[in-house]
Amino acid sequence: MDAVLEERSGRTVNRTFLYLISEADQGLRIEQYLRRRGYSRQNLTELKKMPDSIQVNGLNCILKKTLSTGDELAVRIRETDSSEKIPAVNIPLRIIYEDEDILVVDKPAGLPMHPSMKNYHYSLANGLVWYYQQQKEAFIFRCANRLDRDTSGLTVVAKHMLSANILSGMGYRHEIEREYLAIVRGNVFPPSGTIDAPLSRREGSIIERKVDFEHGERALTHYRVVEEKNGHSLVSLRLETGRTHQIRIHLKYLGFPLVGDYLYNPDMEYISRQALHSCRLRFVHPITKERMEFRAPLPEDMQIPFQWDYGYGI
Repeated sequence: MDAVLEERSGRTVNRTFLYLISEADQGLRIEQYLRRRGYSRQNLTELKKMPDSIQVNGLNCILKKTLSTGDELAVRIRETDSSEKIPAVNIPLRIIYEDEDILVVDKPAGLPMHPSMKNYHYSLANGLVWYYQQQKEAFIFRCANRLDRDTSGLTVVAKHMLSANILSGMGYRHEIEREYLAIVRGNVFPPSGTIDAPLSRREGSIIERKVDFEHGERALTHYRVVEEKNGHSLVSLRLETGRTHQIRIHLKYLGFPLVGDYLYNPDMEYISRQALHSCRLRFVHPITKERMEFRAPLPEDMQIPFQWDYGYGI
């Protein structure tokens, strides 16, 4: 990619990506070239609906045109719609990083990712729709790594359809490295290791999960103890898979469930929500291909009652 251009107009953000066709790509149709660049079939379908979205050497083209060495291919993404079913609500957000393709948010505990039937106006999505409405920008909520309502910490959100598709593929291939901090009661033994235990839905529940070696989907969690203090352990966990409630079930399976977990271990002596925090994200930027790393310190409800010594990060 040679350049990325930006143009703002009203509630539209236009992103133009310029590609210089090399000898290795000569003879490919535009649709074939873009598929190799991370565009999905749905992305290509949407581009067909956008005016002047595909140009070669300054001329409008269809996706079936064959490319030649030295051609300059311009792809213009123009998104004018916002998430219509998500009301804009002024919710304070801690945005760690933002560019024209992605943003990284440090989500507080208690804030769901999406609105729901019983909670239509208080979610990360509501807050971000409001945030971009104030900037007069269109915004569709597309989150790459979802967190439970009561899990705090880092999550990455795509700002247009191409970054969303590439991040989605990275998540599917486990290319977004996620690290969490958890608090459990007792001294974890062994102090480090890998939990390899498949998970499935518990019978009769649409929420709860369980370890299920017969029918479950594979789930893999690497852990190590960071600190032990006052009868509790601070544990670092790195995920290779992203099953629902994976850390919560795996730590319970190990014999050290999360404190404050109302669903699997209602130990509320020191904290009133599951003591789980997404502390670090590492990934390759979906557009620039730069290696990115972000950290978020423990929130007060996981730090103050236990007085850990590790400080900002691990």
